[in-house]
Amino acid sequence: MAHDLTSLIGRDGVIRAADLADRVDRHTVARWIRSRRLLRPHPGVLALPDRFDEWHTQALAGVLATSGALSHASALAVWRLAPRSGPLHLSVPSARRALKSRGLVVHRVQDFDPDRIGGLPVTDLPRALVDSWGLAFTNGSHQRDIELARGAVITSLRERRVSASRLRNELARWPALPGRRQLVVLIDLVEQGCHSELEIWGVRDVLRGPGMPRVVQQHTVVLPYATVHLDAAIPELKIAIELDGAAFHGSAEARERDLRRDAALAALGWIVLRFSYRRLTSEPDACRQEISQVCAARRVLLGRR
Repeated sequence: MAHDLTSLIGRDGVIRAADLADRVDRHTVARWIRSRRLLRPHPGVLALPDRFDEWHTQALAGVLATSGALSHASALAVWRLAPRSGPLHLSVPSARRALKSRGLVVHRVQDFDPDRIGGLPVTDLPRALVDSWGLAFTNGSHQRDIELARGAVITSLRERRVSASRLRNELARWPALPGRRQLVVLIDLVEQGCHSELEIWGVRDVLRGPGMPRVVQQHTVVLPYATVHLDAAIPELKIAIELDGAAFHGSAEARERDLRRDAALAALGWIVLRFSYRRLTSEPDACRQEISQVCAARRVLLGRR
């Protein structure tokens, strides 16, 4: 009898071998595997070949093989904070063995209590952020993993997907986490108003230091058409300092938006200083000097000491 494998296996294209054996005899299943109509990506799991290049199908196969939950960078991928690439990370309760299978990295963990998103079990966001951070800062990890972990933390806090207090509470559970001090510093910087790596660099290495005026991060100004938040500002002198990353300010549309915003700020008496990523990172002393000179000129113009 002919079988429709898609109907048998389901729309996700992956199934436990034991569940398929309840519907079809094992000899037929073995024949399908030999003829490559079915793949066996992990022990006890079968998948349709034309579906297995899809990340969701691969992720579900890992979940079925381990009875675990997506974690670390794979959890961040489900939370849309990391690319859907690389090996799949899954967590299982510490009492269970860690399955070894190609393409899977299985972590045995305490406090196994996953969420569920899009049909996939996944560690909650604070745990995924902390897990990914610790793994990224483990000896032998790559700079790309550190950048991914930092970017996920910044985005999560900036977009209020997780609060700084909740992330600190999760971090408190892991006193020996690799890179723990760096994560504490990053949470503090984002909470103070740094919303990108460029702003962190600018605040830490340019806007702070001897002789620099006090700046307010994410200072709010009400314009006629919108409320804007300045990267940094010296409100008493009405000086706005904008840190321009290429990703957000490189297009014609973004430049037009910046020009309109600068004009509206000028109409309210503000002067806008813009610094590119290249200048901030390659000429920090020159940037500091320019800010100091403009501050001195504004004090004279406004009659302030």
